Amino acid sequence: MLDAAIKEQLQAYLGKLQRPIELVASLDDSAGAEEMGDLLVEIAALSDRIHLRQDGDAARRPSFAVGLPGEAPCIHFAGIPMGHEFTSLVLALLQTGGHPPKVEPEIIEQIRNLPGPIKAETFISLSCHNCPDVVQAFNLMAVLNPHVTSTMIDGAFFQDEVNRRQIMAVPTIYVNGEEFGQGRMTIEEILGKLDTGAAARAAAALAEKDAFDVLVVGGGPAGAAAAIYAARKGIRTGIVAERFGGQVMDTLAIENFISVKATEGPKLAAALEEHVKHYAVDVMNLQRATKLIPGALTEIQLENGATLKAKTVILATGARWREMGVPGEKEYKAKGVCFCPHCDGPLFKGKRVAVIGGGNSGIEAAIDLAGIVGHVTVLEFLDTLRADAVLQSKLNSLPNVTVIKSAQTTEVTGDGQKVNGITYKDRLSGEVKHLELEGIFVQIGLLPNTDWLKGTLELSRMGEIVIDAKGQTSLPGVFAAGDCATTPYKQIIIAMGSGATASLSAFDHLIRSAD
Repeated sequence: MLDAAIKEQLQAYLGKLQRPIELVASLDDSAGAEEMGDLLVEIAALSDRIHLRQDGDAARRPSFAVGLPGEAPCIHFAGIPMGHEFTSLVLALLQTGGHPPKVEPEIIEQIRNLPGPIKAETFISLSCHNCPDVVQAFNLMAVLNPHVTSTMIDGAFFQDEVNRRQIMAVPTIYVNGEEFGQGRMTIEEILGKLDTGAAARAAAALAEKDAFDVLVVGGGPAGAAAAIYAARKGIRTGIVAERFGGQVMDTLAIENFISVKATEGPKLAAALEEHVKHYAVDVMNLQRATKLIPGALTEIQLENGATLKAKTVILATGARWREMGVPGEKEYKAKGVCFCPHCDGPLFKGKRVAVIGGGNSGIEAAIDLAGIVGHVTVLEFLDTLRADAVLQSKLNSLPNVTVIKSAQTTEVTGDGQKVNGITYKDRLSGEVKHLELEGIFVQIGLLPNTDWLKGTLELSRMGEIVIDAKGQTSLPGVFAAGDCATTPYKQIIIAMGSGATASLSAFDHLIRSAD
């Protein structure tokens, strides 16, 4: 199964094993079992510290486990972990074999202190780029804590179980038989849900922190840029974020980030976090801001009850896409349901797509996509398009665009892996119709993450934080940047620039205030 180059690379990794490990196979007569068996034989042949047994008694077949000789294994793979999950397998081998994980010491301590039992089951698909984070998190927990077991389940191998549990999206996680969560989750997020005392401990630790010179609220591109620029000035800098990486974490393909021809959102988010941590920045992740209190020192109250204080604050809380709210939308997000034509449009070259929304953003998206895809259908709820006349004129000149007005989207359909169509109702006739297509671009607006700021500082009618050219808000010493502000054009590279601008302005404010 493994080509020569991968075998050579894997053999080099396995040279880092510090103790013997055991692979225990539970196979049957299926073709998948034969393929799994071949893979395990190949892996075992690459290191004399790996022993293969084929007498496993697991209920799910075919499957295999990774453990220590003489001990009950705690990591299980019900499926063949190739594709995105191959890294999960490699890490399971290394970490079981004693190779130290690359996580913070406090995370390791928190894992070891978890009470059990914790039986984690993660349903995945091999094409899912969000699944490995969850699988790897639970696998590491199983290595470090004897009360934890982790099982990766490939839905394609166990379709009956998927149907019985009515699993419609991956990753779907069960803990001790109860649904625990869906979608990408970091190890910190998982621990936050499992460790019931974590929030109180975090709140106590945060409350003890001294005032920051610059406190950045938000961990997306704008927030990361702001934190880096502030830290480079040598001032006390903190960044508090609900989820480091922000909306970028949900973007699969990025091909318009200048100097980087192509990358993926999670990779860019990881690079942002690594860059921030290179400097003396106090990173406070998984913390949701709930209130801003102006004063000599601005206070930011957090959901866990803690309060942070700072001489200047940079708000970079970003925005979220306004969703249709119809069945199938969440299940097929990043599997055909997209929100950024600039980023994801090239992935649909020559295919049929729909754009939901007839405002400026929707018609601009349709125009851009028409030059890439095979055909674009615009669905507008009202009986007229709301876009500017010049945009409508351009749209009407394109031969591969169809506009359907008075269309109420009712469902996104798919084959379990990707979108295959959309259902809508003609609001005039009441007739329900279905379009076969491969992609859906939702363009019904952005919602800035500013609800918690209402009544505190000036917001636009769209809920964006009103700023001037330097990022200054209506409150002295409080700045804003990125998609949560009135910054034009919601793009990653523009958000980074606005974050840098706000940070430099905050530093200038500190200097002038000190005089």
